[in-house]
Amino acid sequence: MGHHWYFGCFLKFSLLSIFFLPLKSLRFDRYGFFCVPPFLLYIYTSCFFFKFSIPSSIMNPIEINPEQDKVCDADQKIIPNGGVRAGQDGDVEVGKSSENKEDSDSTEVNKTPDSDVAKEADHQINCNGHNKYIPTSKAQVHLPKPEPPKPKMERSQSLSIAESMPSIGKYIRDRSSSFSAAIRNRLSSVKEGSGDFVLKNDSLNFEVTEFKIPGVKVIVKLKSEEERLEDQIRGRITLFTKSNCEHSIAARQFFKAKGLRYVEINIDVFTKSGHELMERTGSCEVPQIFFNDSLIGGLATLKSLSESGELHEKMKELLGPKCPEEAPKAPVYGINDEEDKEDGLVGVVRFLRQSLPIQDRLIKMKMVKSCFAGPDMVEAIINHLDCGRRKGIATAKVMAQNHFIHHVFGENDFENGNHYYRFLEHEPFIMGCFNFRSSTNDNEPKPASFMADRLSKLMFSIVEMDGYVSDDRLHVDYFRISKSEEFRRYINLTRDLQRINLQLFTPNERLAFFLNLYNAMVIHAVISIGHPEGILDNKAFFLDFQYVIGGYPHSLSIIENSILRNNRKSPYSLTKPFSKGDRRLHLVPMKVNPLIHFGLCKGTRSSPKLRFFTAHNVEDELISAAKDYFQSDGIKIDRELRTVYLTRIIKWFSQDFGGQEKEILEWVLNYLEGRNAKLLKTMLGDRDPITIVYQDYDWSGNL
Repeated sequence: MGHHWYFGCFLKFSLLSIFFLPLKSLRFDRYGFFCVPPFLLYIYTSCFFFKFSIPSSIMNPIEINPEQDKVCDADQKIIPNGGVRAGQDGDVEVGKSSENKEDSDSTEVNKTPDSDVAKEADHQINCNGHNKYIPTSKAQVHLPKPEPPKPKMERSQSLSIAESMPSIGKYIRDRSSSFSAAIRNRLSSVKEGSGDFVLKNDSLNFEVTEFKIPGVKVIVKLKSEEERLEDQIRGRITLFTKSNCEHSIAARQFFKAKGLRYVEINIDVFTKSGHELMERTGSCEVPQIFFNDSLIGGLATLKSLSESGELHEKMKELLGPKCPEEAPKAPVYGINDEEDKEDGLVGVVRFLRQSLPIQDRLIKMKMVKSCFAGPDMVEAIINHLDCGRRKGIATAKVMAQNHFIHHVFGENDFENGNHYYRFLEHEPFIMGCFNFRSSTNDNEPKPASFMADRLSKLMFSIVEMDGYVSDDRLHVDYFRISKSEEFRRYINLTRDLQRINLQLFTPNERLAFFLNLYNAMVIHAVISIGHPEGILDNKAFFLDFQYVIGGYPHSLSIIENSILRNNRKSPYSLTKPFSKGDRRLHLVPMKVNPLIHFGLCKGTRSSPKLRFFTAHNVEDELISAAKDYFQSDGIKIDRELRTVYLTRIIKWFSQDFGGQEKEILEWVLNYLEGRNAKLLKTMLGDRDPITIVYQDYDWSGNL
């Protein structure tokens, strides 16, 4: 009895304390989850731990299935000795327990003098298959009749905490539901103008609304008009553009400012899309905007719709449905649009590669590798084409002009006589060229003007593409460029440079081509070998990184100092890049244009902005580049100290700017504007000495 009484008191006290706890004791934590106070959890767990730790014999002393062991009250009789007599189905009597065993823990069934009843008790006769003997302490007549307990639930030993404490979960669910209902009622009752309602950024069309409730702070961020419009757009905006086109750049910036997604198709990059644009609009003018398959027009139409307020309605109407199949096709990446044609001499070249005796020979006291004799090649051509010697020699000369073969010492293109030649793929420099892939390009060489135009358009598309280059062109994301379709197509274009005829360039085409190629090679070099970090890295970057162009190797140093600077010595060098008799001397210009130094981006922080040029306007673009460079920290003037601070680029190439300090300053004055121009002009007019200080050059990458 002691265990039962204490446990009952403890359980009642726990339940009363739970249900009379104030509501504020239940709360949400900082992450928004419903929390129960620690002392409450202690009560729960203590209560149930105590309950389940008590032996079942104490907790449930009586185990009867009430459904199967019902005894009709009408059939029960109270016998004189205090027992209970079951009905006629089984004359079972329960009497007083033995006086000698009153203090024992177990109870005993009393036997009556009736021999039949005693016999039934000894054999424990069952009624309906169940035992009818009820163990009990002394049953008194004046006490109410005992009621059978509720059936005991069978449980497995692997009970979860949630199953062992169902009342806790039910209580938490009830409390959380009531608390959530209170929040909803509070929010619905909030009215504008009350002390608990605060509006922020009202000018931004209620973009952020803040509700303040005692104990709760709810901040609701409403979608902007552009975001709501974006949710209603299921179709596609298609923008046709070109490289280096001001209207295309403006259209791109318009959609970017509005936060609208679009698919851009640059017809200079995806050339086949230009034919599609011609079929849909009847011209190749850009930009052209399509909402799904409906043509909207150009930049003027787009601005007109925006100013009149009709743009959003037009977008809802035309872009609400999903993009149909009739809409312009999105560009396909990884596929080349241009169809290459094999050179007409490829068949002969392939035959010669297999039939000529190619071997190492000692020629003019030099060991020459992988070469063959000219007469052997002529005989092989005559036999293969079944022609005369004159045609055989003419065919060999065309092969040399197209850079299939070279003289081992560069003495001639091809001459009939005892000379030795080798194929382009066997040249010693070929394996170090980054536009060579295991074999030479045997396609028909493309015109030089086409290659120059194609190169500039691809590079313009890279610098104009959002995210590749910063708006001020001072920072470049080389990693994103390396993953772009434009750069992949540029790499394919470089293979066509292997056998290009550079002699067909006009002076302006040659200047623009090599300026653009230099800047493009710098991007390729940074992606392939990284930024230079020291003297040894500078050598690998500017001397060892090469392309095979027109049959011969060209490094960054060769392009800058030989082709752009009239074959002048590079800084700290004792010899000229091209020696006498070099087959590339025909590329050297007649005079040096100092402006080239402001058009070459070396991939460093102190180098000029990343730019690309057009052949028809290259001079004006170089002048603009020089003015822009001096405008942005390229020069500093201290009038009191009569000192001019210039970029170290001018010191390295001082010969190109006149050599003498006064000549250098007079040249610089031509490209200054504003205050710096006035100061330098005044200082030069005083005829007093002026000191030039060259600023340190920052070789870190322009990332």
